[in-house]
Amino acid sequence: QVQLVESGGGLVQPGGSLRLSCAASGFVFSMNAMAWYRQAPGKERELVADINSGGSITNYADSVRGRFTISRDNGKNTVYLQMNSLKPEDTAVYYCKRKWTNYWGQGTQVTVAL
Repeated sequence: QVQLVESGGGLVQPGGSLRLSCAASGFVFSMNAMAWYRQAPGKERELVADINSGGSITNYADSVRGRFTISRDNGKNTVYLQMNSLKPEDTAVYYCKRKWTNYWGQGTQVTVAL
């Protein structure tokens, strides 16, 4: 069955960095676009970034462009989200998603605070 397992979240100070990972299994990872979403308390889930199957095309939300980088390693069936210059407003649960499907990971908490 499809599994998406996120890791790498935690508590970080403003201006710091984190790298999230999402390990995928149960489908042909290299043939699927992937995405990262996030949901802050009291807010709707929003798209953060996505990447095509080959890793050559990426898209970002305006709020993270220039600070976050999505990438993937098809040999390891893993998609990453490198987050730099983190701000308190980046605090949220971050989810990995197989695009064009309803398969989600369980989420990983990112908290940006002093």
